[in-house]
Amino acid sequence: MGDISALLDGFSTVLHPVFLLYALFGVFVGTAVGVLPGIGPAMTIALLLPLTYSLEPSAAIIVFAGIYYGGMYGGSTTSILLNTPGESASIVTALEGHKMALAGRGAAALATAAIGSFLAGSLATAALTFVAPVVARWAVQLGEPDYLALMVVAFVTVGALLGSSAARGIAALGLGLLLGLVGTDTLTGQQRFTAGVPQFADGIDVVVIAVGLFAVGEALYVASRLRHGPVRVIPVAKGWRTWMNREDWRRSWKPWLRGTAIGFPVGTIPAGGADVATFLSYAAERKLAGRRKAQFGRGAIEGVAGPEAANNAAAAGVLVPLLTLGLPTTATAAIIIAAFQSYGIQPGPLLLTNQSALVWALIASLYIGNVMLVVLNLPLVGMWVRILQIPRHYLYAGILLFGALGSYALNFAPVDVLVLLVIGIVGFAMRRFGYPVAPMVVGMILGPMAEDRLRRSLAISQGDLTYLVTRPFAAAAYGAIIVVVIAGLWLRRRERRFEAEVARLAADAEAAEPAPQPQPAD
Repeated sequence: MGDISALLDGFSTVLHPVFLLYALFGVFVGTAVGVLPGIGPAMTIALLLPLTYSLEPSAAIIVFAGIYYGGMYGGSTTSILLNTPGESASIVTALEGHKMALAGRGAAALATAAIGSFLAGSLATAALTFVAPVVARWAVQLGEPDYLALMVVAFVTVGALLGSSAARGIAALGLGLLLGLVGTDTLTGQQRFTAGVPQFADGIDVVVIAVGLFAVGEALYVASRLRHGPVRVIPVAKGWRTWMNREDWRRSWKPWLRGTAIGFPVGTIPAGGADVATFLSYAAERKLAGRRKAQFGRGAIEGVAGPEAANNAAAAGVLVPLLTLGLPTTATAAIIIAAFQSYGIQPGPLLLTNQSALVWALIASLYIGNVMLVVLNLPLVGMWVRILQIPRHYLYAGILLFGALGSYALNFAPVDVLVLLVIGIVGFAMRRFGYPVAPMVVGMILGPMAEDRLRRSLAISQGDLTYLVTRPFAAAAYGAIIVVVIAGLWLRRRERRFEAEVARLAADAEAAEPAPQPQPAD
């Protein structure tokens, strides 16, 4: 009952008119950036980090949570109407949703995505409400070697499972670990890897790295691949009668529930987050389709309902290890941890004790944000479609400007802007050659923490290395690395196989359509 009482206290905080406005601002911005191709929650939170330092922590975290959930919602719009996923987790939605839009059923696809996202987000947030305190109470009992083992699990799994190959992910992780070591050694007081730059004595600000990778690097990469000419958006029929008929509801409610059941557990483990959850949901719906299996690849509504539910359920699941263990399992989670740290708050098992009001206000804002999002997404589809028409050169020029101003405002030091430019070019090169940027941020955030845990463990054991692996939990965690990595790589192979199979089905469907007949000349 204590957790329910704390949640009610969180609602009393969030229902204050000022905090409701912050929540509305977060979900509105999150939906808008989710709609725009190439701009996701990670980039938006990174851009807003320097600009929210004037807010109190509760207000800033509520804004970031709204952006996080809103980005998951908004990604479905551009996937369905433009066949260009705004987030990688929306790729599966594009497979069936765009086919529905081409067949004149775009409104039904958007409706099942929005309602499924609302249902899954609400159920998954309820699960977060009850699971997070249990995990936090258990995590308090862990020792220094156990925390070190958890961080090694995060390093290996995030490095191996994010990106196109494990080798590239580990390389990106190594670069992040190196950047995390820049500064002054807390034990000896000696500067390391500072290259003689006095401003680096306190380390490189993780906000500058995040903005450089997710804003500058992403903007440069997307701008380099922009298509010339106007963006072709499939029009959406107006009127509630075009949304979902009785048959659509009958075919959608089970995929919504199955997607939620798949997405939340997958989100809680470092195995790929929402990307893996959406592909698992799509595979399950296709296997259970029975007589309707032939519709997959041609616009099956189950292929939109299930993955969108899994997407939003996984987003809530990601918050469990983030809040209770301080472990980010996705790029956006890593940026949220940076946001916590910028306010002097360290996510982990003591967070629910030391910052209880903040955590429960955050969870309460997720419930309210879900309601706001379904209200915004269904009636305002026309407005989100217009956002797609924003000229891209103006959009990305604005991103670069805000990134530079925000980084300079951190310490009012020109060297931060120079670091931003260098990291932005590095981020562009990483995207260009297929290196994931999320492991780099995770390595920079968790690297110093892992070093501190390692030193404490060796001090306790007086240099005995076996102490690191002989504790039961630590030994189990290192054994779990093998299982998680093998399972994750197997799921990655299944993703590729399903992508290839769906692409083949879509190509066969297009080839089977009769060619348009030439019109007789007048």
